[in-house]
Amino acid sequence: MEVKGKRALVVGMAKSGIASAKLLAEEGAQVTINDRKLEKQLEESLEPLKGLPIVNALGRDPMELLEGCDLMVLSPGVSLAAPFVQAARERGVEVIGEIELGYRYAKAPIISITGTNGKTTTTALTGEIFKAAGKRTYVLGNIGVPITQEARATRSEDVIVAEVAGFQLESTKKFHTVSCAILNLTEDHLDRFKTMGRYGEAKRMVLNNQTEKDFATFNADDPLVAAMAPYARGHVLWFSRKHEVPQGAFVRDGEIIFRLDGKEQTVCRTDELKIPGPHNLENALAAVSVSMAAGVGAEAASKALRTFEGVEHRIEFVCETDGIRYINDSKGTNPDSTVKAVEAMTRPTVLMMGGSNKNSDYSPVFEAFGGRIKAVVAYGFTADQILRDAKKNGYENIYHCAGSFEDAVRMAKSLAQAGDNVLLSPACASYDMFHHFEERGDRFKEIVRGF
Repeated sequence: MEVKGKRALVVGMAKSGIASAKLLAEEGAQVTINDRKLEKQLEESLEPLKGLPIVNALGRDPMELLEGCDLMVLSPGVSLAAPFVQAARERGVEVIGEIELGYRYAKAPIISITGTNGKTTTTALTGEIFKAAGKRTYVLGNIGVPITQEARATRSEDVIVAEVAGFQLESTKKFHTVSCAILNLTEDHLDRFKTMGRYGEAKRMVLNNQTEKDFATFNADDPLVAAMAPYARGHVLWFSRKHEVPQGAFVRDGEIIFRLDGKEQTVCRTDELKIPGPHNLENALAAVSVSMAAGVGAEAASKALRTFEGVEHRIEFVCETDGIRYINDSKGTNPDSTVKAVEAMTRPTVLMMGGSNKNSDYSPVFEAFGGRIKAVVAYGFTADQILRDAKKNGYENIYHCAGSFEDAVRMAKSLAQAGDNVLLSPACASYDMFHHFEERGDRFKEIVRGF
């Protein structure tokens, strides 16, 4: 991609926007950066851009910045429906997202993971599988390191394992992945996508530029994902923890099996996995399918599965104090993710739920309790809605904390006793009290380690 001398507008100064602006400026583009926040609010974030010839248009209306613009790069948080985006397209400006820009500069093939839940765990595990196979591996994307940050350092013999979200995929054009997995599709981000149909279409865009040589792995146990298989242009694989599949990964007699072109390979026993819960078995199966389809052997996959301990903020054991185990699942930002965390609990559990709203229905969480959850602490902006959904489902052992996040954690502690868990799995975004779920999880860990 040639950008030297072109005028590029980068909108949104989170991690991906910063990395995009840096790449473009270093490649010779005339870069303007824009965000709703002012420079004093972003001072620390902007540090990587110091010394680069970049025009600062922070705090300005992007509609004012379209004159002479050749390229617009959007951060995932910027909606394609924004009026200034539509105006840019009408002017003939090329509008792309950060992962598209990163793809255009990357030399390594891309393995991608998408879906509503489990993306980060599956991406991290897939990265470990490729590393175990001796590949120089870059684990990038929505997992926390932008593709644009590392794209130019990659070589053709390396591999990029990328977590890609719907917000990122909807702004792609040429983004190509040689092997991908679609994990699941449940209600999430309807404040942006409005309907499940549009949300599913965004996820399905991961298939758009695949060829007949590429591989796409689908969750055979999720009807909405299985319905996407006819859109695949290459080899269709499946994963299932409930039954055997014609091609892909499945469980037989307690063993993970990978089948491709009539040949079966045993990877490891399911009880050798260190990550807990049936959802993590699904994540492991997806990782096996997407990596072994791309040529990784069973030995490398087995080694990674038997040693991988999970990712931070996802059903992460923090500590045990006075017989109470504290578990951080701050990455549980939607109801289905919290359902999976609840299903992984093997002790009586006090559940903390709450945060900012994404127009979600919390009923599925209460329906999944199955006697595991002894009490719920509802806090934050969504507390009232959580209380209403609890009442609607006949669940009464719920407590409203109107105070701070620390007050909510202390309330959960007071409701637990030796032999119990306290689980932070909010089923909500974090933006009412925190900048992101990582900050929320870190604060939870800080508080409980002080008990």
